[in-house]
Amino acid sequence: MMRVIDCHVHLNRYEGTKYVPLEKRIEMLIHTMEANNVDHSIILSSYKVNEDRPSTEQLIEATKKYEDRLSIVAGFSIDGHNDDDFQNCRKWCKEGLIRGMKLYCGYEHYYPYDKKYQRVYDLCVEFGMPVMIHTGDTFSSKGKLRFSHPLNIDEVAVDNPELKVIICHLGNPWIQDCEEVIYKNKNVYADISGLVLGEFSDYFEDFMVDKVTEFLNYVGEPRYLLYGSDWPISSMASYLNFTAKLKLTQQSYELLMFRNAQALFKI
Repeated sequence: MMRVIDCHVHLNRYEGTKYVPLEKRIEMLIHTMEANNVDHSIILSSYKVNEDRPSTEQLIEATKKYEDRLSIVAGFSIDGHNDDDFQNCRKWCKEGLIRGMKLYCGYEHYYPYDKKYQRVYDLCVEFGMPVMIHTGDTFSSKGKLRFSHPLNIDEVAVDNPELKVIICHLGNPWIQDCEEVIYKNKNVYADISGLVLGEFSDYFEDFMVDKVTEFLNYVGEPRYLLYGSDWPISSMASYLNFTAKLKLTQQSYELLMFRNAQALFKI
């Protein structure tokens, strides 16, 4: 059976869902992974910390006994984090406790090429880690879409040629723009997470299969695309069914589902 890395999951509690403690959320994630034969998941911490959104430090501590199944990417915010938080990220990088950084452009009203983010990019280059950047539609209506357009990533990629950048969510709905940014910049990748809330309908699944197939044909190389679900916002089972319908060779499917993430995140 093919190995699977889900490079984009969360342990946040979202509006309209019942509150459960962090430890229980982790158990739910592990149970869902086992039910769907997912070997490893990468948990992204948020751009803010509260009762519903655990900090990176909380995630590191709470997932220690699952370190062979779970990895952490540290969310970072210009407004929500300070110098001490950044130094903690540096310490976790040195100790191998985080695998990358995540920026939430759109939720935060800053372009990804804002100079205040540069120290995050420098940190990722220093430790050979990727930076994940939110693009496309925002789950919150308070997000501002001009900050999350995938074309913004081109400036980051050009100005930081040694940086590995992952465009989250294929820039949806601007998937064609995302295609061009990745085709042009060999240091840019994308994950396919968060294309749907809950489960794919038959119609939307067919629609997105065509979009992802077009994406791969345009970019020309499957090594730039990573599997991710955005669980619990998106159904892990439905996402796996969706990817199984992509018209890929065995080698390309392995790259999408496992090998690309394994190489980028050093798992």
